[in-house]
Amino acid sequence: MDNISYSTYKNLIDEHILDFLPEIDHKSITVYEAMKYSLTAGGKRLRPILLLAACEFVGGDVQNAIPYACAMEYIHTYSLIHDDLPAMDDDELRRGVPTNHVVYGEAMAILAGDGLLTSAFEAMNKDMLLYLDDPIKLKRRIRAIYEISKGAGCRGMVAGQVADIEAENKQCSKEMLDYIHLNKTAALITASVRAGAY
Repeated sequence: MDNISYSTYKNLIDEHILDFLPEIDHKSITVYEAMKYSLTAGGKRLRPILLLAACEFVGGDVQNAIPYACAMEYIHTYSLIHDDLPAMDDDELRRGVPTNHVVYGEAMAILAGDGLLTSAFEAMNKDMLLYLDDPIKLKRRIRAIYEISKGAGCRGMVAGQVADIEAENKQCSKEMLDYIHLNKTAALITASVRAGAY
C-alpha cells in the first residue's frame, strides 16, 4: 500500500472501527451502544491515521497495524467522552451531535469511556498473542503498546488533563500552558507515530 492518501487511511479506520470491540452480553448492551455512539460520531481520525502512516513510512504492512490504529481511536474517543462530562468541560455537543452523557447519562458515559479504554488494550493484546512464536514481531508489538500506554497515561494525556483542570480559572504561565498541550494533546499524537513505526 504505497503512498496512501489521508482519505484512504481514514476510510480504512472507519471500515474497521467496530471490529475490535469485544462481544458484550445482551444484559449490558447499553454500554456497547454508548461506546459505538461516540466511536461512529465522526472525527478526523488523526491519531490512527498517523499510526498507519508511520507504519507504512518504515516499510511495515498497514494491515498489521489496524488493531493498534483502532485501539488508538478507542483511547482518544474515551478521553473525549470523559472530557465532555459535567465534572470536566461540561460540553453538550461533540462533532455536531449531543455528547455521550447527554444521550446516555453520566454514569453510562463514564462506563463507555472505561469500556473503550480497556477494549483498546484488549484489542492490542489479542493481536500480540498471535505472535508468541515470533520474538521479533512480538517485541515490536510490545514496544508499540508501551508507547501507547505511556502516551495515554499519567505521564502523558492524563497528566495534561490534570494540569488543565488545576489551571482552570487561574492565570496560567507559558510553561504550564506548554505542559498542558504537550501532554493533553501531543502525547497521544507522538505515541501514534512511535507505535506505528514499531
